[in-house]
Amino acid sequence: MIITIDGPAAAGKGTLAAILANKYHLAYFDTGMVYRAVGLTMLLAHDDIHNQELAEKTAQQLTFIKMMEISKHPDFRSNIGSSAASIVSAHPKVRLALLKMQQNFALKPTFADGNPAQGVVYDGRDTGTVICPNADVKLFITASTQVRAQRRFDEYKQKGISTSYEEVLNDMIIRDQRDSQRSTAPMKPADDAVIIDTSKLNIQEVADIASRIVEKKLK
Repeated sequence: MIITIDGPAAAGKGTLAAILANKYHLAYFDTGMVYRAVGLTMLLAHDDIHNQELAEKTAQQLTFIKMMEISKHPDFRSNIGSSAASIVSAHPKVRLALLKMQQNFALKPTFADGNPAQGVVYDGRDTGTVICPNADVKLFITASTQVRAQRRFDEYKQKGISTSYEEVLNDMIIRDQRDSQRSTAPMKPADDAVIIDTSKLNIQEVADIASRIVEKKLK
């Protein structure tokens, strides 16, 4: 089974993806990691992340091992990593360079320990429209910009990352515009995706809704 979960930042995609992957014993692929890895690699090398050719070269050289290594960097999950990922992911050549790697995972999904899995849950922006358009279940998770900014601000606060709500909100507005307006694979729900607004729902309520959708498909 292939499940895709798309939507804007801090809508709850990652948490839901992890819950569903664990519940149905599926592999979990966070597609945002590949773009974070490219963006942060460039920042650490003092490369211009707005330069599409340099970003494409970095993407072509990315390996799973390199991605896992740089994911340990403190800025990988910070606002810095998020912003860098959004910028490099807007480059068509970067998306093309990373597309095959993401698609191939669905053909032979594996768990983190290397053992084979019977399916995968994708978490991203265009997994249901571009990476796996034939997925069994497609979900689009969203929430109001203010709610998402508050969630991300609280997350950063718990991790000891110094920032302000206003800064997080502004960055989120800019990122949403960039993700939805990029020329290649803009963020949008697939035509057959189920849209879930999590603004007034807790994670258990969201998981229950998603589980009902998955189990209906399984039957």
